[in-house]
Amino acid sequence: MTDPRSRPASDLGSSTSLPRPAPTLDSGPWLGANYWSRHGSLFMWRDYNDEVVREELHTLREHGVNVTRSFLFWPDFHPAPDRIDEDFVERYRQFLHTSAEMGLPTIPTFLVGHMSGEDWHVPWREGRNYYTDGFMLGQQAFFIREIVRRIGAEPAVAGWLISNEFPIFAGPATPDEVRAWGLICSHAVRAGGSQLPVSLGDGAWTKEITGKENGFRIRRQDDLVDFVGPHTYPMGDDQVRVHTAAAWACELSHFGKPVVMEEFGVSAALSSERNAAHYYRQVLHHTLLAGATGWLAWNNTDFALESVDPYRHRPFELGFGITRADGTPKPALEEIHTFRKILDEVDFAHCARPDTDTSILIPSHLEEHPRVSAAERTAIAAVSHHAYLAAKAADLTPGLARELDAPRRTPLVLVPSNKLLTAPTFDLLLDWADQGSHVYLSWFAGAGGSHRGAWWPPLERLIGASHTLRYGLNEPVDPVVTWEFCEPLGDLKAGDTLRFPVSGPADARAVLPLDEETAECTVLARDDRGRPALVQRDHGKGAVYLSTYPVEFFGSATPDAHRDDAVHRLYRALAVRAGLRPFLTVDDHRIHVDGLVHAEGQRYVWLVNVSGDTVTAHPEPDVPGVRLTDVLDGGDLTEQVVLEPFGVVVARVVAS
Repeated sequence: MTDPRSRPASDLGSSTSLPRPAPTLDSGPWLGANYWSRHGSLFMWRDYNDEVVREELHTLREHGVNVTRSFLFWPDFHPAPDRIDEDFVERYRQFLHTSAEMGLPTIPTFLVGHMSGEDWHVPWREGRNYYTDGFMLGQQAFFIREIVRRIGAEPAVAGWLISNEFPIFAGPATPDEVRAWGLICSHAVRAGGSQLPVSLGDGAWTKEITGKENGFRIRRQDDLVDFVGPHTYPMGDDQVRVHTAAAWACELSHFGKPVVMEEFGVSAALSSERNAAHYYRQVLHHTLLAGATGWLAWNNTDFALESVDPYRHRPFELGFGITRADGTPKPALEEIHTFRKILDEVDFAHCARPDTDTSILIPSHLEEHPRVSAAERTAIAAVSHHAYLAAKAADLTPGLARELDAPRRTPLVLVPSNKLLTAPTFDLLLDWADQGSHVYLSWFAGAGGSHRGAWWPPLERLIGASHTLRYGLNEPVDPVVTWEFCEPLGDLKAGDTLRFPVSGPADARAVLPLDEETAECTVLARDDRGRPALVQRDHGKGAVYLSTYPVEFFGSATPDAHRDDAVHRLYRALAVRAGLRPFLTVDDHRIHVDGLVHAEGQRYVWLVNVSGDTVTAHPEPDVPGVRLTDVLDGGDLTEQVVLEPFGVVVARVVAS
């Protein structure tokens, strides 16, 4: 089995692979938990109990945790302008000493006013704006600087976080205002004398990830932070989407800095312990494969504080712990322990994600350009996530290429359910096809209800055909669309069929009708009504493929879509046509395959069962003569792997 980075180029022409980033902090990967003691929670510093803290930290350490994230409740530590409460600092310092003794460093968080669904503003704020009021900016900088001066030299401090979910606590602002706030606060850490890693604690809820505007931008934090920290608590109607939401956030967070899963978890009120363990297992492994190099669970313990705010009126927040209120571990903590063993066995700190030959193009309209509706921006994120999962189900290990960032050409380029690309990008796609890429686009009328149809330049240069759209009207679409292939495509034969349930608002349920009389393209598949559903036109050494249906959007809007979604079959066929050979494939789309390469050349393979079924899979390496052995127990996995529901197996690739 060869490293994808050293695989010869396709016969269709020279091409480049796309790096898949996974930068790590100098200190190595973090695996830990957000920490409040069960004795007091938010108010633990008012009545600090070191005995309970020692017990809690010991339990975490015994289960592979190597860091915590701790919180300086701002109203307690900063009771008046220009004044730090030294008694609270001394109690926190005791916590640091205990953390050092237990071998469990911590990441202090400064501006903690929002916590578990409630806001506690410093009493002297008097309604001032946190981003724009000079007095409040000065006081935030003062507090951060003075805390760092007092505790920054403590050996238990691993790094710093400026806030906890500041977009919720302080509200939205303009990008310039957020940038100025972040600059002042991060520089205050350096003014306090610390060079340890720092980040904003904003949850990475930025427009580049969500398509929604709150003023926060990862691009504008690049010179301010040392890592990016997504917070994810997804709700949904599809198990695979929920389990991979954190991984998708990680993929979208790569702008050059390490990505630390700063918060993720589930409440006992919303999930059984068994299913919570499944969630933790899936999140940990999917995010690792998405380039995360740090993990902080929310949170370390349940609480028996029913009469204390915020738990009094938000009782579901009592049960987010990876240990129970009596200190005993939950199955989720056992998952963290197993994950730690795997990290150690593969020497994760010295592993990298192999490059990929498959890219998914992320339109610049997700985060830029005027007069684009929120519905269209959020549809881009949902559609791209669906395409990502379909490519994973096809064993293609996709990478993301942002239209804004001079994307690199790959042998297979996926542009899923697209309404919005800038005009010059179409010239770039044609140039890539001329050089040997296989470029796939699917047409999309859009989710926002205005300008039904894609904002594309004329189709003729792309596919040699024109459309027959009628202004303001959608071409009728059946509730379930069936494609029948009239020409072979990759491993799909003439006569094969693919079915796509149609979902989404009426404006989006549309097909692009083509004028076949003048078309200069090959129809590969037709729908139930005989209309072209997938066409191909050769360009130079490569080709462009157009789906007249937004099949990825339909999937993104369909409940439980991934049980029998067909988009992965289309992508696999396109990959075969493009001459791609994934480094490992399996015979079941419920198993996602990916891997890491150690700096010394050792290869590791992850097989992740995304379903609630027990699945028996048969691995097929890209070259014969290698064995797969389980990294934990050494079992031979070469011929067959049995994965329990939502199970994960990690294998070492061994030459025979």
